Amino acid sequence: MKPVCLVMGAGAGIGGSVAKKFAGEGYHAVLCRRSDEAGLRKLVEDIRTDGGEATGFLLNAVVENAIEEHIARIEKEIGPVEVVLFNLGAQIGNRSLADTSHKAFELGWRMATFALFRMAKVLLPLMEQRGSGTFLVTSATAAVRGNAGQHSHAAAMGGRRMLCQSLNAEYAPKGIHVVHILVDGAVDAPDTLGKMLGEEAFRKLREKRGLDKDGLLLPEKMAETYFHLAHQHRSAWTHELDLRSFSDLAWWNHR
Repeated sequence: MKPVCLVMGAGAGIGGSVAKKFAGEGYHAVLCRRSDEAGLRKLVEDIRTDGGEATGFLLNAVVENAIEEHIARIEKEIGPVEVVLFNLGAQIGNRSLADTSHKAFELGWRMATFALFRMAKVLLPLMEQRGSGTFLVTSATAAVRGNAGQHSHAAAMGGRRMLCQSLNAEYAPKGIHVVHILVDGAVDAPDTLGKMLGEEAFRKLREKRGLDKDGLLLPEKMAETYFHLAHQHRSAWTHELDLRSFSDLAWWNHR
């Protein structure tokens, strides 16, 4: 039985690339995403075509008990989860305070923080019983810096970061590696940035900064960092790091 890498939020960008990387290194990749069954099926088929093992599930993480039921099914039918990537975004777009409803604000928290808490509450005790495991969490600049129009996103991601620190404090001494990965730049991903900007604006951004210019974060290169983090020796674990293109200013250098 191969070790299992569970990716929550397996789109065509970071999540899908991490799943492909782990599958290529001998893991059974389990890909979960909220929608686009055709896209999910293609990711799974691509992994299998390359000789890897993969399974896909449609899963809406904000639905009550959806995370818990899927993890129970994966553990029973596929195998124990050794590595999990929590890769759910929580960006609801730029909105002024007046235009941010209670429901919209809460949705960011439910996706970014509460869903992470629910996954941790199920998986970390299982990893503790087994004596090992890696819990990777994709985050964003908003976790460390708020901006106008980002009330929901910044509050949710700030909560995500503090939750990761709390989980690390409790579970690192028990042999569980918790990692908060702060993505501090634009990712060359059609499922996320492409949808936010629109097809034409995304194409122009890629022409200006991406492609051979390496000014956008490349998901397949990011996946190499995720894999490295999951295989660090426990005497030298990383809890938090940030990723950006060489040409981007770090969040702390911005005015």
